[in-house]
Amino acid sequence: MTKSIAIVTGAAGDIGAAIAARLADDHDVVLLADIDAPGASAVASKLGPDDRFVAAGCDVTSEASIAELVRCVANAGVVRTLVNNAGAARATSLHETTPEIWRADNALNLEAAFLCFRAFEPMLKASKGSVVNIASVNGMNVFGHPAYSAAKAGLLHFTRLVAVEYGKFGIRSNAVAPGTVKTQAWEKRAAANPNVFEEARRWYPLQRVVDPQDVANAVAFLAGPLAAAISGVCLPVDCGLTAGQAELARTFSQSEHY
Repeated sequence: MTKSIAIVTGAAGDIGAAIAARLADDHDVVLLADIDAPGASAVASKLGPDDRFVAAGCDVTSEASIAELVRCVANAGVVRTLVNNAGAARATSLHETTPEIWRADNALNLEAAFLCFRAFEPMLKASKGSVVNIASVNGMNVFGHPAYSAAKAGLLHFTRLVAVEYGKFGIRSNAVAPGTVKTQAWEKRAAANPNVFEEARRWYPLQRVVDPQDVANAVAFLAGPLAAAISGVCLPVDCGLTAGQAELARTFSQSEHY
């Protein structure tokens, strides 16, 4: 029997690792791709046997590196799920954003998803597979990190483009837009500011921030059979942030309006 494969980019990070672990529930092999090859290998070894969790070094901004990844996968089975998770944010304001940062953030957070999809397009057609792009609430509203945010907004539109153009091949394309996720990066911020999570959670209606497992569960749902009729959507996983901010709602409800 041909093995089903899920590919997760940016898999050395906390979100990527959680997604890889969750997708193993209904895929035979999960390929963890990351520019940090040792990091991906460490995650893969923690998740399970090397015949089920396979690590690969890959720079998703490089066509040549992605082509090598395709060659590694070609004889291993059929790619049923592609998760474009690799991403990063740099400058926090437009004033701090240089042309180099703008191009780098767009290359990693938007163009890389395009390059990976086109590279695995034949395999996804053959499997009538699923693409899940990890976007961000930053692509839906203005929360800082302008270059990253603009790229994520573009990623949401790219998600719809794939859904519309490739639906005739049975390919589904969806996005997950996390809010603040409690990862190691945020733990480092908490070391510098012990109140960082308390300060962040007051903006979220559920009064907490997102856990990597929350994102992984959403990805597994969108990639799986329960979402067979869902394509071209963005699913916010943000503890209610984009629905409205409770802190602002309380402020306005307490003010006088004429």
